[in-house]
Amino acid sequence: QVQLVESGGGLVQAGGSLRLSCAASEHTFSRSIMGWFRQAPGKEREFVASITRSGGTTYYTDSVKGRFTISRDNAKNTVYLQMNSLKPEDTDVYYCAGKPRGSLYSTAYDYWGQGTQVTVSS
Repeated sequence: QVQLVESGGGLVQAGGSLRLSCAASEHTFSRSIMGWFRQAPGKEREFVASITRSGGTTYYTDSVKGRFTISRDNAKNTVYLQMNSLKPEDTDVYYCAGKPRGSLYSTAYDYWGQGTQVTVSS
């Protein structure tokens, strides 16, 4: 079972930036599609971004396009989410997730991290 550990969350002012990291426990990371999701208390988990195994193709939800960038370093078993121009509405717990098969555009994933809190103050 692949374990994922997120880091990099915190408190930032609106307009600021954060970079989230997600480290995977196994080398099979390089064979997994990876994604980022977010969830606010009492709300459903929302897809944010995903990236193919090679990192050559990415996919974003409309609300973060042009502001967030997903990337990965397979040598380090790590996926990143660079978040710029942050808004108060980006405040959520952010989760990374992975799946060994399936579509880049599907929100079904097999394994999840524990989440990291991002808070954007106005």
